[in-house]
Amino acid sequence: MSENKTSTPGVARAAGTVMLAFFFSQLAGLAAKILIGRNFTANDVDAFLAANRPSEALVFVMTGGIFVSSFIPIFVKYLVRDDRQSAWKLASATANLILLGMTTLAGILVLLAPPIVKYSLAAWFPSAKQALTIDLLRIQAISIIFFSLSGLIIGILNSHKKFLLSALAPAMYQVGQIFGAVVLGPSLGIYGLAWGVVIGSILNLLIQLPGLLRLKGHYFLTLGFHNPAVAEVIRLMGPRMFGAAVVQLMVWVNTLLASRSEGAVYALSYGFSLMMVAQIAIAQSVATAVMPTFSTYFAEGRLDRIRTTLSSAIRAELLLSFPATAGLIVLSLPIVAFLYQRGEFTAETTRMVAWALVWYTTGLVFHSIYEVLVRAYYSMHDTKTPVIVGAAAMTLSIILSLLFSSLFSTLGWLSHGGLALAVSVSTALEVTTLLIIMQKRLQGLEGTAILKALKSASIATLVMVAVLLLWVRFIPKSSDVFVALGGVTLGLVSYGLMLLLLRVPEVKTLIAKMLSKLNRA
Repeated sequence: MSENKTSTPGVARAAGTVMLAFFFSQLAGLAAKILIGRNFTANDVDAFLAANRPSEALVFVMTGGIFVSSFIPIFVKYLVRDDRQSAWKLASATANLILLGMTTLAGILVLLAPPIVKYSLAAWFPSAKQALTIDLLRIQAISIIFFSLSGLIIGILNSHKKFLLSALAPAMYQVGQIFGAVVLGPSLGIYGLAWGVVIGSILNLLIQLPGLLRLKGHYFLTLGFHNPAVAEVIRLMGPRMFGAAVVQLMVWVNTLLASRSEGAVYALSYGFSLMMVAQIAIAQSVATAVMPTFSTYFAEGRLDRIRTTLSSAIRAELLLSFPATAGLIVLSLPIVAFLYQRGEFTAETTRMVAWALVWYTTGLVFHSIYEVLVRAYYSMHDTKTPVIVGAAAMTLSIILSLLFSSLFSTLGWLSHGGLALAVSVSTALEVTTLLIIMQKRLQGLEGTAILKALKSASIATLVMVAVLLLWVRFIPKSSDVFVALGGVTLGLVSYGLMLLLLRVPEVKTLIAKMLSKLNRA
């Protein structure tokens, strides 16, 4: 692959494209959440979200283990060598194994739904709510087959530096949920939303097929049992799957603990989703674009370029995630009320969701850095280090979930906030450990430049927080939409002006590029 396709500016352009697509997907996700909150009760949504956990866990464990950490590095290696036949044999074998494996797992999930719900997923739900959760789980299990195949296509497209369709795929999933809530919901109730998940998973797959067909690859009817590339993918996949399973165990435990309180599962899901709107727009766009570049540099033996690209990506994450963290915390109540408070979504639900959002958002900076950092490890064919560190962190998170939820209850606070805080603290420790190890491995991470970005982001964020606090203090009786949108606007303007005054290099470079494009236009 030529230098101009793997340079930092090339990554930035790709990240910009992905960020816009992810932003559109997140808007679709917000629309889906708004319609779900308006049309269904907290009791039904609790059951729906709990039922989605097993399917979500399987997709995360399997596709996360295969595509991010294992498939892309090996697939890119063949592309760098211009060995397309071997690359497509690997892709075909992986697709066939996924289809067989995930169909089997979906069937097992359908059969074992009652004990899964009763004993490990929603033990504290009333019996009627448990029965509803079982029905919804069986419907949504179908979606894992389509999501898994979609994940493979994402890996193939991203390896070819094709990001747009794969970044738009999540929006199609949200479109399916919107269809389920608006069209199917009135007649089928919450079951319509479950079928919307299945429809969304199919749309998620279909939108990517044109991009896959344009690559003009070849399909081989093989399981790859004697293919060394498939064996290498499986070798790399194993540790990552274990780590992903630990993460899902943490989510599972939090769901179980939250099921003790009416609406807590609902609040945690909506709070986490709002935090993820910022995290996806900020972090995953950069991380998705940078993964093939990392893999290419490693295949070429250019660790110095990995160091430079990683340092640049971390600085970008710091500059973007700091203001997002402050804004979501200070404006949590008006933002949640503006987006969701209507219909069945009451003021009490708003308070619960905002509480979860505050504690999840305390870890936004670390969640953002993690997305880029872990891809650097995967591109270097190292899945063990992130897994070992992640397993330790998530084990700690489970312990902290028990401690913090109990502590919050003792203090008279809503206990589900402690569950969110546990995730943030464990993520912070995990990222810190991974940064220390990577710094030694790459013989530095251009720490001076990162510290300068951290200092600039901190100063600008403090000014922004002061502006937002004044805004909220002096406009307490205004409508939520005015407080939320006005606060976001003031926050962005004040933060941007401070970065300009501090002469942050990344901002100066961005402005210079924008002016250059305008001049050419």
